Amino acid sequence: MSEELTIRLAKREEAPKILEFIKDFAKYEKMSKLVTLNEEDIITNIFDKGYARVLFLEVEERVIGFAIYFYSFSTFIGKSVLYLEDLFIENGMRGKGYGKEVLAYLAKTAKVKDCIRFEWSCLRWNKPSIAIYEKMKATQMREWIKFRLDGKELDELAGKCDKEIDAYHK
Repeated sequence: MSEELTIRLAKREEAPKILEFIKDFAKYEKMSKLVTLNEEDIITNIFDKGYARVLFLEVEERVIGFAIYFYSFSTFIGKSVLYLEDLFIENGMRGKGYGKEVLAYLAKTAKVKDCIRFEWSCLRWNKPSIAIYEKMKATQMREWIKFRLDGKELDELAGKCDKEIDAYHK
């Protein structure tokens, strides 16, 4: 690696830079049309509500990428799981080992936080990343199929619930 990588938590006032990276990442994944969030969404959901954490990756004091992660929970084991939602390094800075360094940092974070696992998803077409993950001995969860409800389908299922949502969940 030519330059040393610094990994740090993003700050609230850096919401515009987070949004910029999210848009760049969406473009890379050919999903730009799906980006609907704005800076206020980032401030509210990441910094105020704490739903996720954002790491900035810096080389020579310049932010070159980001990672977004959060914690989920393993019901069978009763411990937290660190889940990496997104990792993006700008073009021109890839292939220098920075991504591996971030993954190692998050693995260490998972251990410090007493997590049982460190998980993430990868698009099937992203062969370079898959090769890196397999080289690190990460396990593809072939028996699990990811499901999602959003938009009209989410509205329809939520509409079938006649229960009040308690204050904790609001």
